[in-house]
Amino acid sequence: MERTNDNTGGDKKRKVSRRVFVGKMASAGAGITLVSRHVLGGRGYVAPSDKLGIASVGAGGMAANNINRCSHENIVALCDVDEARAAKTFNKFPNVARFKDFRVMLDKQKDIDAVIVACPDHVHAAAAMVAMQLGKHVYVQKPMTRTVGEARKLTEAARRYKVASQMGNQGHSMEGVRLVSEWIWDGAIGPVREVHCFTNRPVWPGQGFGRPKETPPVPATLDWDLWLGPSPYRPYHPAYAPHDWRAWIDFGAGSLGDMGCHIMDTPFFALKLKYPVAVQATVAQMVFKAWEVFENNETFPVASIVHYYFPAREGMPEVKLNWYDGGMMPERPEELEPDREMNFGDGGGTIFVGDKGKIVCGTYGDSPRIIPETKMQAYKRPPKSLPRVSGTHEQNWIDACKGGAPAVSNFDYAGPLTETVVMGNLAIRFPGRKLAWDGENMRMTNWNAANEFVIPKYREGYSLGT
Repeated sequence: MERTNDNTGGDKKRKVSRRVFVGKMASAGAGITLVSRHVLGGRGYVAPSDKLGIASVGAGGMAANNINRCSHENIVALCDVDEARAAKTFNKFPNVARFKDFRVMLDKQKDIDAVIVACPDHVHAAAAMVAMQLGKHVYVQKPMTRTVGEARKLTEAARRYKVASQMGNQGHSMEGVRLVSEWIWDGAIGPVREVHCFTNRPVWPGQGFGRPKETPPVPATLDWDLWLGPSPYRPYHPAYAPHDWRAWIDFGAGSLGDMGCHIMDTPFFALKLKYPVAVQATVAQMVFKAWEVFENNETFPVASIVHYYFPAREGMPEVKLNWYDGGMMPERPEELEPDREMNFGDGGGTIFVGDKGKIVCGTYGDSPRIIPETKMQAYKRPPKSLPRVSGTHEQNWIDACKGGAPAVSNFDYAGPLTETVVMGNLAIRFPGRKLAWDGENMRMTNWNAANEFVIPKYREGYSLGT
C-alpha cells in the first residue's frame, strides 16, 4: 500500500498560488522577489541552516541504522518491499510517507532532497541512478554496486548531476585509514610491494550450491516482483530473501561485496590505487562440481583467493594485492608474536608488506600496528596531516549535501574502489586465468568472454539511463 503525507495532494495548488502571489507583488512594484533556496544554490542545494528531506530505499536491516543516524534531519519517505522487515522503522516514523516501489516514491514525493539506498546489492545502481537524475543527493550502502559497469555509471552520474554522494563504507570516516596512510607515506615500512586482505566471510548459508527447486509461497508481507527489481525473474525462496541474498550472483556480490569495500579501503587509499591492470582468482574445488551439476553459475564460491596487480603510481612501486575469503588466509608473518591472533578485527584484516617491515590492521583500518610490537614502540610517529572526520559517516554526507566539502567516500573515490572490489568476482567466473584489464575503457583485453559480465542486463522497467 502506498500513501503520502497529507500535505502532498495539495502541492500543485500551492505552487500555483505562490506563483500568482509573486507575480502580483512584482507587478505592484513592491521591489520584492521571492526565490527558492534551491535556485539560489543550484540544483540539489540545501542551505546549511535548513534540514534535509531524506528518503530511504530500504527500511530494515542496515537501512534502519542509516535512517536513525540521519533522523535529526527530516525523514520524509520510507520505501521497502518487505513490510515485516521494515516494521520497526515504519513504527518509529508513523507519520512518514511509505512506499513499496522506489520509482513511485521518487516520482510522487516532492520534498525529497537526499536518498539513502540500503537494500540488496542488485537494486543499488538502479535506485541511486533514478535519484541522481532527479537531482537528489545519494548515500549508497557498500558495495556501491554489484558490478564494475554499474559503479562506473554511478560515478559519472554523480558528476553530471552535481549531487553529493557517499558510499556506506563507514571505516573511511574513522581514524585507522588515516594513521596507516600517514605512516606509509612517512616511510615507516619502506615501499609497499604486496598487501594481503582477508575475511571470514561467507557466514551465510547457500554459497557454493545451485538454485533450490522448491517453490514455497511468497510471504504476504513481501512484494516479490519488486524485491527482484532489475534482476531476472525466478520463483521466491527463503534462500534468497530476506537474509541470504549475498550468496547469489543475481542479487549480491558474495564475500568480496560484503567486506571488500571495508577491508580493501585502507590499502586502496594509503597506496593511492585506482584501476588494476590484471586480476586472477582461484576458488574452492567444490564450486566446480556444483556448477557442473546445476549447469549454471548461481552462487559465489565457498572460498576464493583473488590477486590484483597494480602499476607503479605517484612515486610508489608496482603492488600486488591478495584477497582471501572462506577460511583462506595469508601466511602468518614471522614478525607477529606467537600469542597474537591473525584475526585483526571483525573476522579479517590487512597486512602491508614493505621493504623495511610490515603493518597490520583490522577490517576498517582499525588498530593499526607495525610488527613486531617492539618496532611499533620504537617508531616516531609523524604529525597527523590528513583531515579527520568529526561525527558519523552519515553526517559527513549530510554536511556535503548542505554545501560542505565533498564526502570522504564520494563516488569519485568509492566508484574506482568498488570497481576494483567487484572485479574480483569477474575473475572468479574464470578461475586460474590471469585477466588483463584496461581500466579507462572498462574492458578485459585478453579474454573477451569476461566482458559480458562487466555490466548486467536489467529487466524491463529498470534502467541505468544514459
